[in-house]
Amino acid sequence: MEIIDLKKNFHRPYFCCLEEWSEDLKEAGDHKENWFRNMQEKGLRVKLALENEQACGMIQYLPVEHSFVEGKDLYVILCIWVHGHKQGVGNRQKRGIGKALLQAAEEDIRSMNMTGVAAWGISFPFWMKASWFKKQGYRKVDKNGMAVLVWKPFRENTTPPRWIREKKRPSGTAGKVTVTSLINGWCPAQNMVHERAKRAVAEFGDKVEFQEIRTDDRIKFEQWGIADALFIDGKQVRTGPPPSFEKIRKKISKKIKRL
Repeated sequence: MEIIDLKKNFHRPYFCCLEEWSEDLKEAGDHKENWFRNMQEKGLRVKLALENEQACGMIQYLPVEHSFVEGKDLYVILCIWVHGHKQGVGNRQKRGIGKALLQAAEEDIRSMNMTGVAAWGISFPFWMKASWFKKQGYRKVDKNGMAVLVWKPFRENTTPPRWIREKKRPSGTAGKVTVTSLINGWCPAQNMVHERAKRAVAEFGDKVEFQEIRTDDRIKFEQWGIADALFIDGKQVRTGPPPSFEKIRKKISKKIKRL
């Protein structure tokens, strides 16, 4: 196994989180690719883990000023993912690949003279577990619902990061159902939710208004304090794990019946 910087010949698997076999992720559109082109110029870094010249793990991290976190002279890890499915390259988890990716990223961030690195995890024992980061020497500094912000300072007397919190929610339009999708582009799973919602709205014609808010625009993100979310008439829809097209369509249909 080797860790490499992302190369052009691995762009395609990277854009779909190493799941080229997934029919669901084909619904995610080209949002990740567009986000990558934009953020590449702003300091985004991506490393891949390779086994037998196949990508089986990835880590992506970017300067804090382009993330969903407040801080200074830090990088923020958006996600670490080691392929865990039978399809494609097969399950490569529990082999130390995640640790190797994290160590490589930390070394890279130290070489840029940053004061530390932040990451986020979930307080429950599934994807991106906060407890896993704590085992790697990170400590909790903030919490926002199930999401836990952790960090590892490289110097003493540095200021820890904080979540940028929600600042407002969408309002509806009289006489219509309003579906609002805030989309950042970095996560194919959230991009898939956006595309499913957009497709569902199209089935209902003038009865539904669709609002798209691109939070990779820093000004828009700071206005909302939300990177990715789906709202129907101002009520947030849980998007992790991503709801199916049928479930989103059903929620919109119920709202229409109440008009």
